Amino acid sequence: MPETESEENTVNAQDENHETNKWTRRRNLSSFWMLGLCNNYAYTIMLSAAFDILGEVTASPTEPPPIPSPSVNWTDLNNTSPTINPYDCNPTSTAVILVANILPSLCIKLISPWFADLISYDVRIGFCVFSTAASLIIVAVAKNLPLSIIGVIFASASSGLGEFSFLSMATFFDEDVVSTWSSGTGAAGLFGSLSYAGLIAAGLSPRTTILVMLIIPILLAASYWLVLVRVPAIQHCSWRRQSNIQYPRLLDETKDDEREDTDIQDEEVVHLSWRGKLVIIKSMLYLIIPLIIVYMAEYFINQGLFELVYFPDAWLSHEAQYRWYQVLYQIGVFVSRSSVNIIPIQRTWILAVLQVVNVIIFLTQLFYFYIPSIFIVFALILFEGLLGGAAYVNTFFIIRREVAVDKREFALGAATVSDGTGIAIAAVLAVPTHAAFCNRVMVK
Repeated sequence: MPETESEENTVNAQDENHETNKWTRRRNLSSFWMLGLCNNYAYTIMLSAAFDILGEVTASPTEPPPIPSPSVNWTDLNNTSPTINPYDCNPTSTAVILVANILPSLCIKLISPWFADLISYDVRIGFCVFSTAASLIIVAVAKNLPLSIIGVIFASASSGLGEFSFLSMATFFDEDVVSTWSSGTGAAGLFGSLSYAGLIAAGLSPRTTILVMLIIPILLAASYWLVLVRVPAIQHCSWRRQSNIQYPRLLDETKDDEREDTDIQDEEVVHLSWRGKLVIIKSMLYLIIPLIIVYMAEYFINQGLFELVYFPDAWLSHEAQYRWYQVLYQIGVFVSRSSVNIIPIQRTWILAVLQVVNVIIFLTQLFYFYIPSIFIVFALILFEGLLGGAAYVNTFFIIRREVAVDKREFALGAATVSDGTGIAIAAVLAVPTHAAFCNRVMVK
């Protein structure tokens, strides 16, 4: 009888431990989804609001806003003037907002892999919470372009450090947190652009709408400090971690050949040399380069060409068309960033090629105006978002799965420079492209 009771107690303990592990896993997966959502939300809001921000802070207080350009119909043009500019342009390209939104982030991503292990995750996330709140407040109250840019810079810094930190942190959790993180970042784009466009349509001003978003830094803090089951490894700087730290297994059902990835025990933290880090980066170039190309192409479209692809005869105003372009793009991103467990893609270079094709289509449209309906543009934008999201989540999922566990924290963090580099190149190209199109004088 005692033996029977002992066996029963053992079984009950195992069942209880199993349920605890399942609950812990759910909490961590949910937390990473929310962290992805909150980390990218302010960044997305800045891009969705870019057209409105520039329209408000660059408008002359004494002059009425410019009248939009008339519909371009090459068979019925008024013959009283020999030339026409067929674009309805802001004085300043929305790519200016993109530059401010990506350069601080890119700088942080370039520097962090070499020094971030000297700063605990708690300190880094605290900075992200503060910067997100500061960015929203500053942009909401700004009355001039320089102050608006400062607010956007705060959002960029928060997003860059957050992406680097959370993806590095994924090393210490179940591999599926990469998928839920990516899904959350995709949701940030969707909910951010949709909520902004929806609140504006409901009658709120852009400034009031941005202030409503102050709930986001609160959710970011709650997701990290209250929901996430934080293992000891992320509560200290890596140089202070003890060699006897237990990295808990988060999933009892883990296959035997995967357990070394999810159960790291009694392993001393190894500081990689700079040369060792460079070797790791070189080994990931086949993933990094396609991701750079994908982001360069899609953000060149989004911030350099979107605002010029205008259909005057559509039922939406120019500003509304731009906002809903962003919404459709973010829908595509959300769907594809949530799909890695359903449709994994190993050859990410294919996505880069297809995204470059999208650039060619949009550029030729601005030269020849051959797309007859805004709905075709809607479909192309949705496809563009699907490609971008798929490239992102598959790149980091491959790194999380294939890189050796002792190099993974650095590898995941270092790879975040890919999207930032592509976006920065796109921003630099988009500003002169916008100017060239807006200064383009065409013979009727």
